[in-house]
Amino acid sequence: MQIPMQSMQRPAAAAGSGLLGPMPLNAHDDEELHFHDGSEEFKAELAKALWKFENVELTTVGIDIGSSTSHLMFSRVHLQRKTQLLSSEFVVVNREILWRSPILLTPFLADYTIDADKLRAFVTESYAAAGLAASDIDSGAVILTGEAIKRKNAQAIAQIFASDAGKFVCASAGHHLECVLAAHGAGAVALSRRTHRTVLNVDIGGGTTKFALIQNGEIRSTCAIAVGGRLIAHGEDGRLTRIEDSARHAARQLGIDLRLGERPAPAAVDRLVEAFSETLLGIIGQQQPAGLAKDLLLTEPLAGDVAPHLITFTGGVSEYIFGRERATFGDIARPLAARIVQAMASDRYAAKLTDPGQGIRATVIGASQFSVQVSGTTIHVSKGVALPVHNVPVVFPSLGQHGDFEAEPVAAAIRAALVRIDAEESQPIALGIRWHGDPHHHRMRKLAEGIALALESASALPLILMVDGDIGRLLGHILEDELHLPRHVISIDGIQLREFDYVDIGAVMTDTGAVPVVIKSLLFPGSHPDQHHGHAHDGGHSHPHDHNHDHDHDHDHNHDHGGGHEHRH
Repeated sequence: MQIPMQSMQRPAAAAGSGLLGPMPLNAHDDEELHFHDGSEEFKAELAKALWKFENVELTTVGIDIGSSTSHLMFSRVHLQRKTQLLSSEFVVVNREILWRSPILLTPFLADYTIDADKLRAFVTESYAAAGLAASDIDSGAVILTGEAIKRKNAQAIAQIFASDAGKFVCASAGHHLECVLAAHGAGAVALSRRTHRTVLNVDIGGGTTKFALIQNGEIRSTCAIAVGGRLIAHGEDGRLTRIEDSARHAARQLGIDLRLGERPAPAAVDRLVEAFSETLLGIIGQQQPAGLAKDLLLTEPLAGDVAPHLITFTGGVSEYIFGRERATFGDIARPLAARIVQAMASDRYAAKLTDPGQGIRATVIGASQFSVQVSGTTIHVSKGVALPVHNVPVVFPSLGQHGDFEAEPVAAAIRAALVRIDAEESQPIALGIRWHGDPHHHRMRKLAEGIALALESASALPLILMVDGDIGRLLGHILEDELHLPRHVISIDGIQLREFDYVDIGAVMTDTGAVPVVIKSLLFPGSHPDQHHGHAHDGGHSHPHDHNHDHDHDHDHNHDHGGGHEHRH
């Protein structure tokens, strides 16, 4: 991975020399050596060198490719060394959005696979319009959702970014992870953490709607349903050009005959929109899904044990809900939004409608390669395990770490965390564990039993544990030598991480027995730039310091490719 390491290493300082070479060293008659002030030019160069020692600036790109729309944005990220002496860890202190692309209707071929050539052309044009070359980009994040995550499409998309594979984090988001990404991208998680209110984020896209219930900055429940603003679409002549399966199913239930190339009756479309809106409004009200809502549900229902104080909307349809878009694009997004606005204006819900401000662009703004850490020396790496490993996502199960552990609750928390990120069997995952309390063997044994219970199946992939406390070696020993887990174990301690981090783990350094770890974090608009290093506590709660330097300077110089509209869905 290419990372500006020269900015993350302490410059050599030999005796009698400075950061920039020899200092002006002088002696008078008393033969005592001392420094004279250098020239203004020297001082400026010295200040510049000191700044580079403590600061890193990255140009990063966030690319979102979904079933209905795709877009990207370029940002400049300013990272600063943490205040501890000689710390190798850098934190984000400022972000500036340099350029946002227009919204592209994701191009598909006749066989419903993504048209990689058109997508590549869009990316190339966006780089050119932003005045950037691929070589200017230090890091990036590519988020695939919906149809884009299907194997054939994902492979085609991967080829577009193959030459930058070392710089890019690529996340294929299933339904649960898409809910989580939308909530973070909207700023709803940050809003909940900041206000200590429960927030329900509703992300209405072209083909699906994603829900995330957030309490005190922690996502408690997610849910997805096959309802969106482009389930049906028509051309300028009113004839249908697109009918999704969920629209066909709903139409059959309502006795409506939808056919490609034909004009549906306006009254029939109204009935269809009404049915779709009621499925969404029912879930917003935390009702148990029934009928059409139950049929179209893509995940388990949304939890109903905690009622939201605030309701936020994102996704393409939210542009109509908050009045940022008035044009129509041959679909049902605008009438769907109108029914939601009407319901929110009534006394149907006690929660307050809140605009998180991100809308259709509620996604990552890039990836920050901001930290190069070295593990503690009390680590465990199985013999024969292949290192290095790259771009491993980190997931934090919600563990109660102050008391004793029990195997079943630990296993349940790990399984829930893996479901939340839609973990695939072919993808190595790192379990992040925040350790509190004494390292008694019986506590670690119970923790290890829970880990083994959740991940007991044999696998060619290693079990990777990332622990902030100094228990890596003992925990790995218990798993491999006492519980005989049928897979390799990499247990690393002394590393500070959060969810949505991706890590590269280097080979063991023979002189110290430690391993280097490069940490890349997804960046979201609207979140506190130093949120990564807020004081994390059990269950994901965080109490960040309110020194908000999050300047999303939105120089939004959109260039319309091809002279068309900026499509919003």
